[in-house]
Amino acid sequence: MLYSLLGDLPAPPAVIKEVSKKATAPKKYLLEELSLKLNPGDPVDAFFVKPLDTEGKLPTVIFSHTHGGVYQLGKSELLKSIPSMCKTPYAEALTGLDCNIIAIDHLGFESRSQRTETDIFKEKLWYGQNLWGLMVYDSLRIVDYLHQRPDVDTDRIAALGMSMGSTMSWWLTALDKRVKLCIDICCLTDFTTLLQNNDLKEHGIYYYVPALLKYFSTADINSLIAPRAHLALAGIYDKLTPVKGLDIIDNKLKKIYQDCGAENNWRLSRYKCAHQETEAMRREIINFIKSKL
Repeated sequence: MLYSLLGDLPAPPAVIKEVSKKATAPKKYLLEELSLKLNPGDPVDAFFVKPLDTEGKLPTVIFSHTHGGVYQLGKSELLKSIPSMCKTPYAEALTGLDCNIIAIDHLGFESRSQRTETDIFKEKLWYGQNLWGLMVYDSLRIVDYLHQRPDVDTDRIAALGMSMGSTMSWWLTALDKRVKLCIDICCLTDFTTLLQNNDLKEHGIYYYVPALLKYFSTADINSLIAPRAHLALAGIYDKLTPVKGLDIIDNKLKKIYQDCGAENNWRLSRYKCAHQETEAMRREIINFIKSKL
């Protein structure tokens, strides 16, 4: 049912084609610059990062970038951090844990930013599609692509991101049981609380999926992740994630995880900050990955 709300989407391709591939070796990791045929449109640019001097199948993290109104920045956030995130980029942090990482430019960002987000959103509505649905579709196809690679342990795939990337991570994990672990930073937003606070303006237009609230709450979507491991991190001063809404989600998910005997797999950690990743958050994320992936 949740997938059907994403609009008219193409049938998944049998094989994800690598249109182009270039590999380089910066000092700390191996970088593959990819162009992937994920959907019927233009190829999607991606980075695949892996540790140096490793062999065999490795756990792999799907890293989804933020929004922030900075459309010139997408997948590159993996390699070079931004002011709202910790100084060490995730390419370095995760290869240090012997993990692969993949990141794509979501529709409207970096190599795909030739048209405005608003124009894309309006056009897709005319064709029975919605922008968020197309973005999620590309992320689902990335899971398919990882299953084609000989260097990926497909039993250990994780999703991680902040802000828009946070929302992408919990939608992706809810929709695809092949993703075994979800880490979302600063965007576990309860929809109804956001409405009550008159704060719809805090999220970009991409965020709004037609008819969603007729069928799902935020907690309902996240409950589809159970019993798989899920760490959510929030700032108590972040207007994008009202505290009342965090309480609603936390209370429901605690019960769901307890009922399926996996209470240690759900954690919502709150920090005294706004919309940012702190060093303490990063330490918790690294420890969670070590223990769960």
